[in-house]
Amino acid sequence: MSTPTGLIDVHHHAVPPLYAEALGDRKAIPGVDYPDWTPEQSLEVMDAHGIAAAVLSITAPGVTFLDGPDAPKMARRVNEYLAGLVREHPTRFGAFAILPLPDVAAARDELHYAMDELGLDGAGLLTSYGRRYLGDPEFEPLLAEIAERGAAVHVHPATPPSRDLETFDLPASLYEFTFETTRTAASLLFNGVLDRLPDLRLILSHAGGTLPFLARRLTHGPTIGAYLKDRVPADVIGALGRLHYDIAMSANEFALPALTRLAGPGHILYGSDYPFMPASHTAENTAGFAAYDGWTEAERAEVGRTNALRLLPALAARLAG
Repeated sequence: MSTPTGLIDVHHHAVPPLYAEALGDRKAIPGVDYPDWTPEQSLEVMDAHGIAAAVLSITAPGVTFLDGPDAPKMARRVNEYLAGLVREHPTRFGAFAILPLPDVAAARDELHYAMDELGLDGAGLLTSYGRRYLGDPEFEPLLAEIAERGAAVHVHPATPPSRDLETFDLPASLYEFTFETTRTAASLLFNGVLDRLPDLRLILSHAGGTLPFLARRLTHGPTIGAYLKDRVPADVIGALGRLHYDIAMSANEFALPALTRLAGPGHILYGSDYPFMPASHTAENTAGFAAYDGWTEAERAEVGRTNALRLLPALAARLAG
């Protein structure tokens, strides 16, 4: 097995100092150790594992821990910080803009600024805001504008909004994150968003959560409840196959066969989940990506690099010089 080179990592988190200071003693993700991070640490890990460029994003809770005007102000500061890193390292970093949802008007304003003024590579969204998932009608105007722009959206799970949910004293990111991704995808499917916005370029984290396993089950909605007859997408499998999926925490013999069957290698992208998963996991995930025997070498190159460059033309242009 040769060591991969030239990878594009679409699931790589930044922890800007100004953001960490504002977050304070709050746990970004309950039960998860908060990592130390610097851009230099990211570059070191990237160099060690053949990662040519990483597209930075902010993980949960985004800016939802702030109220009123403080949330869009923090989003603006974070996006300007990310844009500064991209200017400093144009061939090594890209960035997904953080948007101050659930305030859709403020999120649209920040989308305009982040993409048109700062030149960021797309948007980063969470699976839910408050108790509303991305298929909620309130969010569709924002998603429609993103789709019209042809921009990519990286969707990262958040801690489940149900506060009385039994978690067995385990961190949500251990297993609940996969269900959160599934919940938001189901809301997009059965609220008709994926049919109305077929060009929406969503990248779902962690191999789509449980979607590869549940894809066929989701086609049985009207069989289980006749009231879903008018809400089921015309082609559930096709709609899920149009989405894109990163393989953070998922480059293994259990997840990759199902994901490849659902989406095909043309809709799968490399991801590391650094630094919330340590450098040792980047090594493990990269080895799993390189060893998987279900792709041809041409398909492996798509997953590792060219799919990301197709979705992220600004990054592609920077890399092309």
